Amino acid sequence: MKVDFTRWLPAIAKDSYRKTALSVVGVAALGGLALAPTATAAPVTSGPHQGAVAAIDLATGKAATSAKQQKDQPVESGLTTGSATGKPPAGKPSRDELIPHGIEGAQSRIPLDDAQLANARAIVDAAKKTGVGDRGAVIGVATSLQESKLYNLGHLGAYNDHDSQGLFQQRPSSGWGTPDQITDPEYAATAFFSALKNVGGWQDLPLTAAAQTVQVSAFPYAYAQWEEQAADVVQQLW
Repeated sequence: MKVDFTRWLPAIAKDSYRKTALSVVGVAALGGLALAPTATAAPVTSGPHQGAVAAIDLATGKAATSAKQQKDQPVESGLTTGSATGKPPAGKPSRDELIPHGIEGAQSRIPLDDAQLANARAIVDAAKKTGVGDRGAVIGVATSLQESKLYNLGHLGAYNDHDSQGLFQQRPSSGWGTPDQITDPEYAATAFFSALKNVGGWQDLPLTAAAQTVQVSAFPYAYAQWEEQAADVVQQLW
């Protein structure tokens, strides 16, 4: 749905309250920086927001460190480590409910900071309010992990894909809403789930098919790589 960012680019990150958090003049768009050395790479050689995520990493104060430094640092959140097998905690959805069709292909994982977790919570809350349930929440979180790595991206200037912005990289010109609306996590997630509910039989579709029907991405199979981490996020935030 989007393009790689392979040069220096301006970027604006917006926090979960729609305020501009920080702007940078430019950063190098490196796939390794975007996913970070702690991520497990899926067999997807190109993805829409690697450069944008590199920009946000720098814009939100994540200085580039060596692979060794990253490896030696503890993971900030259990949301990146995978959920335990067996009975889920009381009141939490089971693994079978979250991933009813099984995962497709190799899985990717990234550490999540406070901004990403807040955005994930907004998606989960919107899933509850719109009635798509925990499975819908998994689709939403996985879609945002692919589109923006759960960062609420503002306009990326000359390297933006048309007018795409926000957690789901929705486009005002395609009728998703105004720039202010689609960079409001609650609005963006609600709009995504409203569109998902219009997909006939979405509950029975593989995650990547359900997400692609809504997003119409140039990388239709890329969503599948985030299903496992998305399920972990939803199980712990539900």
